[in-house]
Amino acid sequence: MPTTRIAPSPTGALHLGNARTFLINWALARRSAWRIVLRIEDLDTPRIKPGVIDLTIDLLAWLGLDWDDGPLIQSLEPAPHLDAIRTLAQRGRIYPCELTRAQIEAAASAPQEGAHETPFPASLRPVLLPCAFRDDAPSWRFAVDEQAVVIADRFAGTRELHPARSAGDFIVWTRRDADKPGQPAYQLAVVVDDARRGVTHIVRGDDLLESAARQVLLYRALGLGEPPAYYHLPLVRGIDGRRLAKRHGDTRLDHYRARGVPPERIIGLAAFWSGITPSREPMDTAEFRDRLNLDTIPRSDVVFGPEDDAWLLQG
Repeated sequence: MPTTRIAPSPTGALHLGNARTFLINWALARRSAWRIVLRIEDLDTPRIKPGVIDLTIDLLAWLGLDWDDGPLIQSLEPAPHLDAIRTLAQRGRIYPCELTRAQIEAAASAPQEGAHETPFPASLRPVLLPCAFRDDAPSWRFAVDEQAVVIADRFAGTRELHPARSAGDFIVWTRRDADKPGQPAYQLAVVVDDARRGVTHIVRGDDLLESAARQVLLYRALGLGEPPAYYHLPLVRGIDGRRLAKRHGDTRLDHYRARGVPPERIIGLAAFWSGITPSREPMDTAEFRDRLNLDTIPRSDVVFGPEDDAWLLQG
């Protein structure tokens, strides 16, 4: 059956931007009879503080969201990730890499403005051969060809993406500590976990639009069938145009809950940002679900300003 997933990462606290995306995802699912899987993406273990996973789950429930399966803790099921990396090695699609960031940057052309990483140039790639995966290299990279990937995004529209230019050969497995086993990188982990749970619809922020192209390549390389339908939504940013962070004040859901703000005001602000209402007004999840319309969601990023914070704290 149609399935989506709500997949928070406990490396950072849930904030207002996360709440808006998760509410839209949940509302689309409940209106369209999609099954919802809750998955906690906790593979970035060095950055996860004790208690954050339980707090994340608690805040989602406090907001009024529910799910049909989970919570699934990503790090507790390593076997499917190992199977996938071994398959890619046997098919000659990946290779071990010991180059440092400085060596890669020296060999690559300068990244374009706004780029988050230096594209790994194909000139540094060894001859690709089927091999056995060994968990003894700092990283394994997926070999990307020059072919464009077309994403028929259900919200952002059809996009032609070029992962060879934006990322190059990207990391699919990493080993940070020589004394501990390696683990899958984000791109591989989400593809494996989405496929095995039958995820057919993915709703998330458009900062991950470029990642969709890499994930499509992995779907194809692993023979996992058709990738999910994507809905990439504009982000919530601060007044300086940057993604929400501590520099914009405390936008954590837990902060507002501790200040006595009811979830209806969080939902009401998300509804205002999503074009459901012309002004800020309290709302519950049922009304948000019934009134949400993809056509009215702004196509540009949303700005969180002092007036939003002040309105939340009025309640």
